Amino acid sequence: MEIQDKMRKPMLEAKYLNVENTDRYRPIIRLFYLKYEKLKYWLYQEEVFEELKEDPYFADYTMEQCQQDLAALAAWGNLVTIQDTRKVTTIEEFRNKKFRYQLSETAVEIERMVIRIENLFIEGSSLEPTLLERIRINLGKLEEMSVKEDEKLHAWWNDLNNDFIRLNQNYQDYMRELNSVKAEEMMKTREFLLFKDRLMEYLRSFVKSLQVNVTAIEQELRKVQEEIVKNVLKKVTAYELSIPRMDVEIDEQMIYEKMSGRWESMVEWFAGKDGQESEAGKVFDTTNEIIRKITRYATRISEMSNQGSNRREEYKKVAQMFAKCRDISEAHRLAAVVFGVEKPLHLKGEMHRETDSINSSVYEENPHVVTVIPRVRTYREKAKRSGIIDRSEEKEAMRKAEIQRLEEERKLLRSYIKNGRLEFANLPVIEPYVRDMFLLWMSKALEKKNHRAKTEDGQIYYIEQADTKEYCTLKCTDGEFQMPCYTMVFEEREQEI
Repeated sequence: MEIQDKMRKPMLEAKYLNVENTDRYRPIIRLFYLKYEKLKYWLYQEEVFEELKEDPYFADYTMEQCQQDLAALAAWGNLVTIQDTRKVTTIEEFRNKKFRYQLSETAVEIERMVIRIENLFIEGSSLEPTLLERIRINLGKLEEMSVKEDEKLHAWWNDLNNDFIRLNQNYQDYMRELNSVKAEEMMKTREFLLFKDRLMEYLRSFVKSLQVNVTAIEQELRKVQEEIVKNVLKKVTAYELSIPRMDVEIDEQMIYEKMSGRWESMVEWFAGKDGQESEAGKVFDTTNEIIRKITRYATRISEMSNQGSNRREEYKKVAQMFAKCRDISEAHRLAAVVFGVEKPLHLKGEMHRETDSINSSVYEENPHVVTVIPRVRTYREKAKRSGIIDRSEEKEAMRKAEIQRLEEERKLLRSYIKNGRLEFANLPVIEPYVRDMFLLWMSKALEKKNHRAKTEDGQIYYIEQADTKEYCTLKCTDGEFQMPCYTMVFEEREQEI
């Protein structure tokens, strides 16, 4: 992102929102804004003072304070001043400079933002399925509008963008409210059951609109020609440049990039980009997940309500049934039905029977034991505890065997070294592990600048003629390979490398 100079400077127009006399500045700006909405743009100092004095909070407010406040707001760029010379009759009146004040464009936008923030929790957000239908209809007119007059094309473009912005912002705000902590707490209350059906129907209507319109919008976007889109963007940019503006610098490239970026955002939202899932698909999944969550909460509340229900009438009915029994035997049978196992559990499986006789009862055979384990991935059977076994003798035997094996390997390796020299060209047929050890020694030495290294038992050696270009054949029991005619020289005593 390119950071412009104006982004590095403080915004003085917003200073009135958080300074020492904010309690006076904000009512003054709000007064100017309300008059601005009524198309009364200019106010005198006396008019501002009289309006403020009507509020009890400004009972002690003076004209001098009003003049100071208006001057401060004008210095920050919130108010635009002009000297009124129409009623001046003397030089003294002209010197006193009777001003008229008007809100600046920046102050108007800031105050609009403040009012939206103040009403954020009053107005709330909503889902508007009709926006999807309007976007689909407008996109279907793209080719038709590309040949219209610039004024009609600009109006169509603004309608399309405004609908898309409202759809995106309203959906995000509404989903944020449904996923908030306050909404989670509300979904756990019994009062939510009364509200649940209307909310579910509201969300389902939005999902239905998504299913009907998004596919059609995606098809419209995919079949549109790129040249038509570029032509539309150029015409819209040209119309923006043709609008006369005062004290505003307009950059054609910046406006075109802004329009092009909006179109690309719309394409990504409905059709996706580079094979990725579109935002509309994510919206569909998120809305369905909200519906499922609402259903789960409603089911849980219903279950909790049923658990705590009064069963007094049921007990009274059962008592009347017991009172009508003829004898204790019939009462026992009734108790078996009421308080016994109504639906016994039957286990089925491949059970081995001791006899195939149909006259043999299951009570005459040995029971079949079924071990039931938890159906979780992390389940493991408990290990049986046992004492620590003394294996010191086995470890000592293994240690001695390993020492003996290493000593035999050393003797074998030393047998190939003649007069402190190991010449690869004169080696006989050797075993693979002997070859691997020799090559390991050689690679360790060649890695050093001085071509010196040390074996595992501390013997120092170096490579003689490390830059030789002569080759020899090293013969092994598992094959042969070509290598340079290196010679390793072993020193008699240990030295520092």
